[in-house]
Amino acid sequence: MATEGVDPRFADLDAWSLTSAMEAMWEGQLAAVAAIGPALPAITAATEAAEAALGDRGRIVYVGAGTSGRVAVQDGAELTPTFAWPSERVCFIVAGGDSAFVTSIEGAEDDVDDAVRQITAARLTPQDVVIAVAASGTTPFTVAALQQAGVSRSVTIGVANNPGTVLLTSAKFPILIETGHELIAGSTRMKAGTAQKVVLNLISSGIMLRLGRVYRGMMVNMLPTNAKLKRRAEAMVAQIADCDPSRAARALEEAEGDIKTAGLLALGVDRADAEAMLKSCAGNLRRVFAELAEDRPPEDVPGREQDGAP
Repeated sequence: MATEGVDPRFADLDAWSLTSAMEAMWEGQLAAVAAIGPALPAITAATEAAEAALGDRGRIVYVGAGTSGRVAVQDGAELTPTFAWPSERVCFIVAGGDSAFVTSIEGAEDDVDDAVRQITAARLTPQDVVIAVAASGTTPFTVAALQQAGVSRSVTIGVANNPGTVLLTSAKFPILIETGHELIAGSTRMKAGTAQKVVLNLISSGIMLRLGRVYRGMMVNMLPTNAKLKRRAEAMVAQIADCDPSRAARALEEAEGDIKTAGLLALGVDRADAEAMLKSCAGNLRRVFAELAEDRPPEDVPGREQDGAP
């Protein structure tokens, strides 16, 4: 198995100068990211299926053990502060339970029964999206959890770094990232872990893009929960409405921190109308502007000149 083998090029890595070792490890990280390129079609297909399934109640469920589990938790933990994804709509199925987030639980990755118990307790539905990550592609806990998730007809995505493995054959949407030998044999926290983090970042960010939680590169669903985020939110509103900061601040206060509503208020839209438009467009601000464009002359549509995305 590639991720477990010793790469003869680096057999004496510990005897190299630290400068040379650092260069080799850095190059390994670059190679890990480059290995994702061939998998972009599979990543895109998985993301499209996830977005289509989630609706307004589906959950994103991360599954993993050891390093892969902790990489998965890191990605999922960022969804609420970045995109205001409801915390009850993200779930972690990790070998060894919550304590495994920060410590290694010996033997947990082999506990198939626990995997089935955790998946069963999650009460999955076809709206849920299960993303299982294992560098080897053979981790018993992760494979069992993914297979059990399939029984619920959830969207199942498998991410592995070795080809032809059971995790990939068990997933509806397999994603192979062939990172090859690690510089330190078996240390999948390096190349494999880097590639996994990027893939998960692509999937979760892509889902949020398609769900309208990003507008013109801005995190418009973000909750301004501290002074820094409030300043960032005001800047977003000012950019959306092309208005001065004071007007943006007033609109944000009136909208009780909701950036998309505040952007419409700053443009002169009544709050009830703004909320109704956002609701009818499933919270997608670009769709709101598109609908406004159908009813008003192009020169009167705010943001019209900005919407030239490919």
